[in-house]
Amino acid sequence: MYVLTIDQRGSTGDRDRVPGLLAELHRISTGGRFERSVGDEVQGVVEQPAEVVEIALHSLRSGQWYVGIGVGAVDMPLPASPREGSGPAFVAARLAVEKAKSAASHVPLSVVSGGLRRGGAPLPAAEPGIRACANAEAVLRLIGRLVQDRTDAQWKVVDTLRMLQQDTAARHGTQKLAAAKLGITEQSVSRAVLRSGWQEEWAARPAAGMLLALAHDAVLEGQT
Repeated sequence: MYVLTIDQRGSTGDRDRVPGLLAELHRISTGGRFERSVGDEVQGVVEQPAEVVEIALHSLRSGQWYVGIGVGAVDMPLPASPREGSGPAFVAARLAVEKAKSAASHVPLSVVSGGLRRGGAPLPAAEPGIRACANAEAVLRLIGRLVQDRTDAQWKVVDTLRMLQQDTAARHGTQKLAAAKLGITEQSVSRAVLRSGWQEEWAARPAAGMLLALAHDAVLEGQT
């Protein structure tokens, strides 16, 4: 399992953004359930690594959230509320979001193995899982940098292209359709795609998901 703990950045001088994030996560999450855990923090449990990638990058987009991902076992059966969940992955998610806060000047995301004791010391046989989580974190941060650095104008193009590509009738010529929809030239769309790193992001997303899956297997193996 993957436990995500997402904490609002600069919440003391900002409005409460948790309700808005929860509404967004409910739209994009197919299997995970998210809710406010404490203060300006959101927590949820997700089974599929591709969904973890989607949620993490969506949260990084606004620059308003710290993203912590805990990888490993959770106590079963899962309770109805994520707030009542327990197990190594929940402990790891707490460590991960605190680690993400220390990376605030970079990409505030961290992936932590559930093969750690509560204080952060590794359990026996935990090293492969720790390394695998570090690899997943590195790739997610690279992709997250592309997401964070996009301008509003680039996001308009990217969001339009993604919407069009979800339409099976618009598999081809999507840049031309996006240009018409946005009232700009095809050249402007092409430049936005190039400078935004959109194609690179989507090419790398499966790799990030694969690394999270490998990390999950390695962490669980180290816990047995």
